[in-house]
Amino acid sequence: MGTVVPLDGKQTDHAQPDVRAAFDVLSDLVGQDLTRVNKVVLRRLESRVALIPQLAGHIIASGGKRLRPMLTLATARMCGYEGDRHINLAATVEFIHTATLLHDDVVDESDLRRGKATANSVWGNDASVLVGDFLFSRAFQLMVDDGDLRVLEILSGASAVIAEGEVLQLMTTNDTETTEDAYLRVISAKTAALFAAACQIGAVVCERPRAEEEALLSFGRNLGIAFQLVDDALDYSARQMTLGKTVGDDFREGKMSLPVILAFARGSESERAFWRRTIQEGDQQERDLDKAISLMEKHGALDDTVERARHYGAIARDALGLFSDGEIKAALSDIIDFCIERAY
Repeated sequence: MGTVVPLDGKQTDHAQPDVRAAFDVLSDLVGQDLTRVNKVVLRRLESRVALIPQLAGHIIASGGKRLRPMLTLATARMCGYEGDRHINLAATVEFIHTATLLHDDVVDESDLRRGKATANSVWGNDASVLVGDFLFSRAFQLMVDDGDLRVLEILSGASAVIAEGEVLQLMTTNDTETTEDAYLRVISAKTAALFAAACQIGAVVCERPRAEEEALLSFGRNLGIAFQLVDDALDYSARQMTLGKTVGDDFREGKMSLPVILAFARGSESERAFWRRTIQEGDQQERDLDKAISLMEKHGALDDTVERARHYGAIARDALGLFSDGEIKAALSDIIDFCIERAY
C-alpha cells in the first residue's frame, strides 16, 4: 500500500464544528421510521433459498449508514406526510442501493467493503450477481405494492439510469482521454440518480406541488454528486482507512475519477505518460500509488475535487429554500456538510 495523503487540517475554514454529529441528528429524527424500514427489509429478504438471505444479509449488515432511505423518510416528513407509504418506499430505495453494491463489487473485483469481505469474495461472483437480481426484484415488488404509477416511474427510471451509469463508467475505465464532463455524466447516473429519486418521492407521497417535487429532485441530485466527488477524493486519502475502506482501489482498477482527470490535464508530458502507463495500460508498479498521490497533491487535484463537491452542495442547500424552516430541514442542510466534510 502506498503513502497516503492526510487531508486533515486543510481548508478548515469550511469545516463545521458539529458536522460529524449531523448524521446522528438526522438519524434520531427519523429513527422510529428507520426501525420500521429495517423490519421491512428483513422480512422481504426471506426466501426458501437459504443462500439469498444469508448473502444479502451479509452486505446489508456490513455497516452502511442507510443514508438514502433516510433521505426518503426525512423529505416525506419535511413535506408534512403522516402516512405509512414512505416506509416501504424507503426499503425499496435500500434494496436498489444494495443490489447495485453487489453488482459493483463483482465488476470491480473488490475483496473488501467497509473493511469487511465482500459477498463475491465469500460466495463468488455468480451468487452475488443473482442475489443482486433478487434484490432488484424485491424492490419492484414493493413499488407495485405501493400502487402509485408516479412512484413506479421515478424509481424504475432511476434503476435504469444507474445501470446506464455503470456501463458509462466501464467505458471510461482506463481511458485517460476522459473529460470532466464525461465523468460528471457517470456519477450523475450511477450515484446521484438514486439520491434524487429517494428525495423526490418524499414529495410525491404527500402530493406536494410539482415545484416542491423538482426542488427535492435537485437537492438529491446535487447532494449525490457532492457525495461521489468526496468519495473519489477519499480514495487517495488517509481518511479512507478510518472509514474502513482500502486506499487506492480506484487507481488499481484504472478508474478515471476526477482527481486523476485533473492531475492528467494539469500535468507535464512525462506526468501524462505516467498516467497512461498506470491507468490506460494497467502497468502498475509498487510505488506508483505513492507517485499518483504526489502528482495529485502537486496539481491540487484532491482539494479541487472537494471544492467542486462544495459547489454542488451549495446548489443542494439552495434547493431546500422552498421549504418551511424546521428541524428536519435544518438536519437535511447539515447532512450536506456531513457528506462533504468526510474528507477532513
